[in-house]
Amino acid sequence: DLSEKDKLKMEVEQLRKEVKLERQPVSKCSEEIKNYIEERSGGDPLVKGVPEDKNPFKEKGGCVIA
Repeated sequence: DLSEKDKLKMEVEQLRKEVKLERQPVSKCSEEIKNYIEERSGGDPLVKGVPEDKNPFKEKGGCVIA
């Protein structure tokens, strides 16, 4: 277990690291993320779907009860 002093030291170290990070406005970042997603959406199987012949999870066959 860490003492209260050790916990506070760790928190101060983390805050020192975070203060050095370069910050950007959300409006700029969200535009970049949107463009990135739109550029790659054509090859995304969650958007485009998976062809039946390449789908490893399709049912192999049915079951008939007579």
